[in-house]
Amino acid sequence: MTDIKSGANPLFLREAELRQSMELLFYAYRDFTAEADQILAAYKFGRAHHRVLYFVSRYPEISVAQLLDILDITKQSLSRVLSQLIERGFIEQRTGVRDRRRRLLRLTAEGVALEQRLSQDQRRRIAEAYRRAGPEAVEGYRRVLLNMINEHDRARLEGTASDRRATG
Repeated sequence: MTDIKSGANPLFLREAELRQSMELLFYAYRDFTAEADQILAAYKFGRAHHRVLYFVSRYPEISVAQLLDILDITKQSLSRVLSQLIERGFIEQRTGVRDRRRRLLRLTAEGVALEQRLSQDQRRRIAEAYRRAGPEAVEGYRRVLLNMINEHDRARLEGTASDRRATG
């Protein structure tokens, strides 16, 4: 058990406060994914399909190797999901121009429409939560999430997040 002290300093949280945060995260994730899960079920897809669609949308022309690095899953798992999305016409795969071994991915028009449909409620939920919490909470929440992920991804995302805010 973590030795955590109570008091005015927010860095010293009690066990009950940590557990409450964990519980809130579970509830938030449940509600965050609920509508997308219903949409995915209609296609006989799962959350892995949603993650692939999301990241291919976010990073058009992403390579399969880069996607594997982001998702941190096996080639076999990605291959199964990616094959289904390609066969059903949601993702296009092409060979890299400079490096013919690279397979580059992008969403088709159908893929864009599905990804937007899947993410619509999630964007609305985040926007509403941010509005209710206020501007200071937005940056604080971003920092909390960044500090919950592994160092490799944190370093990569800290650079891209500041780049996006600067060009905003």
